[in-house]
Amino acid sequence: MPIQTIDGLTLKEMFMSGAALLEQNRQAVDALNVFPVPDGDTGTNMSQTIMSAMKELGMKAPSGAGDVCAAVAKGALKGARGNSGVILSQILRGFAKSLEGSDLMDAKLLTLALKLGAETAYKAVMKPKEGTILTVIRVISEEVERASHDTDDIAALMDVVIEKGDAILRQTPDMLPVLKQAGVVDSGGKGLMVFFTGFRAALLGEPVDTAETKAITTPQPLPGDYVDDHTVFTSLEEITYAYCTEFIVSHPRPDMKDSEVARLRRRLERIGDCVVVVGDLEIVKVHVHTNEPGKAIQMALELGELDRIKIDNMLEEFRERQEKAKADADARAAAEAEARAAAEAAKANEPPKPFGMVAVALGEGISAIFTDLGVDKIVDGGQTMNPSTDDLLSAIDSINAESVFVLPNNSNIILAAQQAAELTEKTVYVVPTKSVPMGISAAVAFMGDATGEENFAAMTEAASNVHTASVTYAIRDTSFDGYEIHEGNIMGLIDNKLSAVGDDVNAIVGETLDSMVTDESELITVYYGQDIEEEAANKLIGELEEKYPDCDVSVYKGGQPLYYYIISVE
Repeated sequence: MPIQTIDGLTLKEMFMSGAALLEQNRQAVDALNVFPVPDGDTGTNMSQTIMSAMKELGMKAPSGAGDVCAAVAKGALKGARGNSGVILSQILRGFAKSLEGSDLMDAKLLTLALKLGAETAYKAVMKPKEGTILTVIRVISEEVERASHDTDDIAALMDVVIEKGDAILRQTPDMLPVLKQAGVVDSGGKGLMVFFTGFRAALLGEPVDTAETKAITTPQPLPGDYVDDHTVFTSLEEITYAYCTEFIVSHPRPDMKDSEVARLRRRLERIGDCVVVVGDLEIVKVHVHTNEPGKAIQMALELGELDRIKIDNMLEEFRERQEKAKADADARAAAEAEARAAAEAAKANEPPKPFGMVAVALGEGISAIFTDLGVDKIVDGGQTMNPSTDDLLSAIDSINAESVFVLPNNSNIILAAQQAAELTEKTVYVVPTKSVPMGISAAVAFMGDATGEENFAAMTEAASNVHTASVTYAIRDTSFDGYEIHEGNIMGLIDNKLSAVGDDVNAIVGETLDSMVTDESELITVYYGQDIEEEAANKLIGELEEKYPDCDVSVYKGGQPLYYYIISVE
């Protein structure tokens, strides 16, 4: 039977299904990153972005389709991580624009949502590159718009989303040579298709094809944001549904169907919230906040035997926590109030300074270097952990300054920093630093008596004069750029491009620097990671000083994970 409209409750379920499938497959998406380095994180960034959206959605009662999309877009924007996460947040922002004020989504609005999603995503990227997630969402929107002239069946249009999306995804290696060399499709595009696969499955009440997206049938709960999150309540009045009810359908009926599991989820949505129903035909995990736990149990009994039944009275839990919190608060209230009043008075009397700086860094040594250079706020992150837009925005707003310079220090964080800059009333300059050495050089170039524009130009130029080498290890076997790479190999990269592969860390450092140091090079700076002992680093420095007598060689303890050395040449 054709599906002509989708209400808010169904759309919410579709988003949650897509998010759950993306979370379950994030490592598989991570593995598609072209470089076999240990920080390939497209799947993780996209999953964390959509899970932030689901957290925002989970705090709201089921409502119209427009309200559901608005909550999803807001949560994704706050939690966007990495370029792939930012682009996904912009796609969802386009969805929200198209459905604003609408209680139902029909074929026309679905077509518009995909179109605005693609357009908004393209606008967020300064230099859009074809063969990426952008291409996938654009082609999907174009094909769905074409198909919408012949049908108003949403289910049929979602079939087009999957069919045409998968088709263009398979073509991405032909658009980007780097993908063809590595023998993979675009990781961001794959992540988007995983999400849409779960999105469609919830609409149709069908199981997802395990051959296409693995782990969908693994019985596991969603992340903690959706289970037993009782502490979000600040008053008894906020607790609409009092009983946190959990159980497992441990022995389903032999003839139970996937559609019955999907139906249980829909029925539970109508008597409660925070609903999680995940599993397969062998076991089903159920969680719901409801005022009718008996009815929830009775519904589930239609599927088979129940086990591990747990019902918590969240009203009583809240009262107990409130009493304990009040006792603890009274014990320290006077001292805290006095300290807070003094701090607020000092802050109120202190005028904002002209400029402040935010830098993204990972590793105690590198963080200390930025602090010594006058950076006001360090945001944890970098190669292995991209901060969200909200993390960067909080850092910017926490500085008592009229203008703030942001040093992302990673090409995968620049877009999120630019997005954060648009969300604050302060003047923000995002210096496009793609590595820690570029960020340090930019911070050194800052001049307190210059204007914001002058500093931005000077810092950007200083960063552009720095070439960065990094030495890490391969996490899988692959063939790339003429190199045969095996898991555990040591790899040298220059400005994120592969330059050397071998088995000895120091040898790879030497081979990499041979490709970087020229007659004009004057300074080599080495930051050693948490897996390198100081003695080993000093030995390497001695070798470099002997090899490059015309260069000053400096060494610092960076403390960064995964990367043995990060090296700059100026």
